[in-house]
Amino acid sequence: MADTDWPGCARSLKGVILDMCGVLYDSGEGDGVAIPGSIEAVKRLKASDLQLRFCTNETQAARETFVAKLQRLGFDILVSEVFSPAPAAAAVLKERGLRPHLLVYDGLLPEFDSVDQSNPNCVVIGDAAEKFTYQNLNEAFRVLTDLEKPLLFSLGQGRYYKETDGLKLDVGAYMKALEYACDLKAEVVGKPSPTFFQSVLNDMGLQPHEALMIGDDLVNDVGGAQRCGMRGVQVRTGKYRSVGSFNLPKINMSPYWPPLGHGCSYWLVKPSMSVCEQPKFPLLRCHLVLWLNLCFYNR
Repeated sequence: MADTDWPGCARSLKGVILDMCGVLYDSGEGDGVAIPGSIEAVKRLKASDLQLRFCTNETQAARETFVAKLQRLGFDILVSEVFSPAPAAAAVLKERGLRPHLLVYDGLLPEFDSVDQSNPNCVVIGDAAEKFTYQNLNEAFRVLTDLEKPLLFSLGQGRYYKETDGLKLDVGAYMKALEYACDLKAEVVGKPSPTFFQSVLNDMGLQPHEALMIGDDLVNDVGGAQRCGMRGVQVRTGKYRSVGSFNLPKINMSPYWPPLGHGCSYWLVKPSMSVCEQPKFPLLRCHLVLWLNLCFYNR
């Protein structure tokens, strides 16, 4: 029987899944900026016996380009270790014989080169940034309303993300606009979809209770992992904001504070308490990784 409490549950861990933007680095001008401690944390995890994968909703660049950027920042990351929505969406489109109208960032278009885009019978939107103009959104709206059975795919459903110059609206806001205008429900490819998380677990060959998700998004990272049966950790970097700043849905959890020293603590997800009851503490990734490794080696 799997452990259900921390730190006992940590001893059953066989893999860690890391979010990227807001956990490893902050995007922005150029390649962005690595978050202090994150490069070393990845090195420590890779040196441990824990499997490591990276799970991102990044949709402004093809996966190879995105990984190359992280490598330039100093991260030891391979393309095969990164799971992102666009390749998953392309596979779904081909499997179902769908031809998308794409409203995505130009850098993401190569991910869909192998997909027939003639005479669209669905719409796919990602984080198109400045391409989310009225004209482009209205064109996507018209494609959907002209279809007998309109079908909208959204590459993630984030509300916002953080760049070096502040918060930015994410694809979820535009997804909701099209849902409302077309009276439909989008199919989300990427976090927090359980299917997306399960594809990462399948690649690792692990059961949900054997993996831990670490991210900066309470809903899409922590909540999505929880719905898949995993545990989750939210870091106080990236898009993290105090719960009172936004009206967030309830996610069940309880805190746990191991003796990490230097006044450094974090909290872990467990089905028992409302998010509104949670205190928040800073996280030093290198200390978290050391603690996870100690729990793992001392099983």
